Amino acid sequence: MADLNVDVLVIGAGPTGLGAAKRLNQLNQGTWALVDSNPVPGGLASTDVTDEGFLYDVGGHVIFSHYQYFDDCIDEALPNDDDWFTHQRISYVRCKNTWVEYPFQNNITRLPKEDQVKCMEGMIDAAVEARVHSKPPKDFDEWIVRMMGTGIADLFMRPYNYKVWAVPTTKMQCKWLGERVAAPDLKTVTKNVILGKAAGNWGPNATFRFPARDGTGGIWIAVAKTLPQEKLLLGADNTVVKVDVDAHTVTLKGGKTIRYGRLINTMAVDLLADLMGDQLLQSWTKELFYSTTHVIGVGIRGTRPDRIGDKCWLYFPEPDSPFYRATVFSNYSPYNQPQPETKLKTLYLADGSAAKSDEPQEGPYWSLMMEVSESSMKPVDVENLLKDTIQGCINTSLLQPHDEIVSTYHRAFDHGYPTPSLERDGALDKILPYLEKKDILSRGRFGSWKYEVGNQDHSFMLGVEAVDKVLLGAVELTLQYPDFVNGRKNTERRLVEGISKIQKELEAKDVVVKSEQ
Repeated sequence: MADLNVDVLVIGAGPTGLGAAKRLNQLNQGTWALVDSNPVPGGLASTDVTDEGFLYDVGGHVIFSHYQYFDDCIDEALPNDDDWFTHQRISYVRCKNTWVEYPFQNNITRLPKEDQVKCMEGMIDAAVEARVHSKPPKDFDEWIVRMMGTGIADLFMRPYNYKVWAVPTTKMQCKWLGERVAAPDLKTVTKNVILGKAAGNWGPNATFRFPARDGTGGIWIAVAKTLPQEKLLLGADNTVVKVDVDAHTVTLKGGKTIRYGRLINTMAVDLLADLMGDQLLQSWTKELFYSTTHVIGVGIRGTRPDRIGDKCWLYFPEPDSPFYRATVFSNYSPYNQPQPETKLKTLYLADGSAAKSDEPQEGPYWSLMMEVSESSMKPVDVENLLKDTIQGCINTSLLQPHDEIVSTYHRAFDHGYPTPSLERDGALDKILPYLEKKDILSRGRFGSWKYEVGNQDHSFMLGVEAVDKVLLGAVELTLQYPDFVNGRKNTERRLVEGISKIQKELEAKDVVVKSEQ
């Protein structure tokens, strides 16, 4: 006999699980509960704090949204103007010892002349050859060459994406791209090269919000506080250790058993398969690939230098640094680091030499956060990764050899990026329907394994829409039609009565939506 019986059980208190819980609480149809092994909600959108008081997110997270529903929930959790800072994205690519404005492919005017010529030749060739292509590109690498040419491919896109994904671009599909990669406009690029001008901001995150306090994780702690606390079962004892699909029960580490009618799973689907002990499902999940993300933080004493300025996040395609991205995390909020009057010891200088004094001294302070990917195709020297990262910061002018380092941070997240591999969609086409027949909806960054809808707003809405499907029979737009949701600002509340309007719009775009009521 189960210790608890609920109509809907949610596994995971990251953005997807909290989205599901928010919607379940709002609709108030039947009983529900949420379980998570961590005592603090947030999942892969959480924030750590070092002993010295520096904050680091689980990678580079910012808030920008495709959904009004998401905005409303976030604003309910953090409703005051002083809860947020709004920033204009200032991003660059470090290449050829210079900073090239993002997106790189639109700003090659910043490169040395020889590299400008190679990039322009490649774009011209790509534009000419595009007229004769009758089939879609077979992989991400072919997409890059068709869209941008071999010059940009070799200089930036291939090396950078290998550093991010930890697999070659030839092993990735290109359906996931959507709005994430800017295709260069040949006329505009040519004009900017001749005039020596940079292109303007591009993309959905050109303007973004960041919480004033507690980092990105503070958002999700605040969202969780808007829910009935007795329904949130958090902490080590609530770690899921077994899923019995026949009995519709979940067993927790502390010994409690929960019986469910429907299960919304947001843990990685390969881990779910292991907890189910389902060999067929396990064989399918082996077709899914992911990379591990190492997050490295460095806290520095001193006034933020002019060479850093108001930069937000920065990209690094070249081999002189192990990281693919660095974020000037102190620029997001003055509370992401200790206040200036805080006294801290200098651990060592950036070049590894000893500090001049062992006495704690006051700030001010600023910080950098770097990300490094790892996979079987891209191994990492973990033991020396912190040292190599700091040297990479010196190599790329983020740090100077004499900078005083007062705090360091390193944490590895095993499931960091869900790889849009060539095999992914074929595996998901088997995995997700198979689970649904067993009353399990697996959703989220790794629950449904679709990076193209893996941002915080997407993840939250995957949970919301999963509940709408379970309780109302609604269509899950984010899961099924990523290009559609990424191409508009969604104001619908994902209710059944709103589906007819959305369906007409989709049909006008030659997309068929099958009613699931």
